[in-house]
Amino acid sequence: MAYGSPAGEAAIEPYFTHIRGGRKPSPEALAELTARYRAIGGSPLAEITARQAAALAARTGIPAYTGYKHAPPFVGDVARQVAATGATRLVGLPLAPHYAAMSLGGYRRALEEAWDGELLFIPGFHDHPAFIAAVVALLKEALDEHRPDRLFFTAHSLPARIIAEGDGYQDQLLASCRLVAENLKLPDWEFAFQSASTTGEPWLGPDLLEAIEKSGARKVLVCPIGFVADHLEILYDLDVEAQAFARDRGIEIRRTASFNDSPVFVDALAEIVAGALELAGRAAG
Repeated sequence: MAYGSPAGEAAIEPYFTHIRGGRKPSPEALAELTARYRAIGGSPLAEITARQAAALAARTGIPAYTGYKHAPPFVGDVARQVAATGATRLVGLPLAPHYAAMSLGGYRRALEEAWDGELLFIPGFHDHPAFIAAVVALLKEALDEHRPDRLFFTAHSLPARIIAEGDGYQDQLLASCRLVAENLKLPDWEFAFQSASTTGEPWLGPDLLEAIEKSGARKVLVCPIGFVADHLEILYDLDVEAQAFARDRGIEIRRTASFNDSPVFVDALAEIVAGALELAGRAAG
């Protein structure tokens, strides 16, 4: 399961409206989002997610389906499609390593409303050894090519009120970073958030671009540890917006490659799914 992306410009408004809980965006907000998708030539997220699912099915021998939170095919519709095949057990795998009730909780609710059989929901995998090893491999490849002054781990920001609500999202992100640092000699590093929305309330910080400017670093490497595929938050926020920021200040910003359907990431997902099935088997036994 993934967040979803519009299938062409005509789908941007209904997609944005769905994200906003049925409230249509203003013409200005719609124009801005459309411009972002135009700047990256459209999001490849659906294609990448389909490849990830196909590779995971081939690796595990278990049929894999794709469903999205904010675009068709929606998670609930796909769960009903799976039920129609006669399946009685469903593994729900959000393609996001870090759990927040506001984000991954939506996937769980969609499945619970549509699926009457046994449900094994995987609430993130931020500290799974296979995921950490995959991040280490990506970072090692980037660091072998170029040693930066400073490394920034990033993830999608969320409204700051989740901290008061006791959500462990930020703690999980920092735990992932520390586990990576324990397994690889890193340059000086810190964590920052990206991709905050303008909703009129405070969002988690520090913001990546503000943190880079404050650091004084001239050569920066960004590891978007909260994301597993290329999409708007990678291709626009990091490859367009952050690069414009860097050019204006005469600094260099590079990022690690995205996992997409790389074998190391598919193998990690297979281990995560196998662990969930094994745990369910022990509980049943």
